[in-house]
Amino acid sequence: MNAYESSRAVGQVKEVTSLANPLVKDIKALALKKFRDQQNAFMAEGLKLVIDALDLGWQIRTLVFAKAGRGNAAVEKVAARTVAAGGTVLEVSEKVLAAITRRDNPQMVVGVFAQKVLPLRDIRATDGDVWVALDRVRDPGNLGTVIRTVDAVGARGVILVGETTDPFSVETVRATMGSIFAVPVARATAEAFLAWRKGFPGLVAGTHLKGAVDYRSVDFTRGPVLLLMGNEQQGLPDSLAESCDRLLRIPQAGRADSLNLAVATGIMLFEIRRAALKLSPD
Repeated sequence: MNAYESSRAVGQVKEVTSLANPLVKDIKALALKKFRDQQNAFMAEGLKLVIDALDLGWQIRTLVFAKAGRGNAAVEKVAARTVAAGGTVLEVSEKVLAAITRRDNPQMVVGVFAQKVLPLRDIRATDGDVWVALDRVRDPGNLGTVIRTVDAVGARGVILVGETTDPFSVETVRATMGSIFAVPVARATAEAFLAWRKGFPGLVAGTHLKGAVDYRSVDFTRGPVLLLMGNEQQGLPDSLAESCDRLLRIPQAGRADSLNLAVATGIMLFEIRRAALKLSPD
């Protein structure tokens, strides 16, 4: 049992005004991956994100809200749900909330949740499914934007291959705009991913500068699709490129020699999912 687990008052509401409070220190420590891994936890900011997470079945450990939220019906309802789930509710000063979020104008509510990672072996792709595999993605903004885009197009999830940025970092979670709670994320070494890929029942497509096929010319509607995207600086290594059924390229007309990873992934995802995406009637 870590210090966080032993010190928190489960199922209670506490008022905290001191930055020296051990609960506050442990929540602040979640800014560092070492402590996120130790506690198997992460932070999400914003009332809507916390509500969405609870609705989607995520385990909340601690709810932190500013004193200004006292009397707010939505905040009080979330606090009651947290206590009912066995979590702790902290009512804190603006100074404490700013220290926790490292923002001058923080959101009124912060939730601390248990991490969830989908085991690679549990992915069973079926007809119409789209999965995205990201090789050694480094930038949390890119990862968060990809997760948000996967959510937007109705793809199934994200597989992180190799040493990647942390999907539960504060920066990544912010960039997902709440989609971290709706999109399953799996992690795998390159070797484990390649072994799993051998059993993938559909099309495996990757973008590559050596790709000779225009991404718009491919029929993505037959069976599941696995989209493989390379590292921001180096692209797909040979071992992963060779695992693709098709190497595709996005045509460009300007002087830029490449696209941002999140932009390129978004372009590909909207094309792959084009037949399934319809505007709702007004």
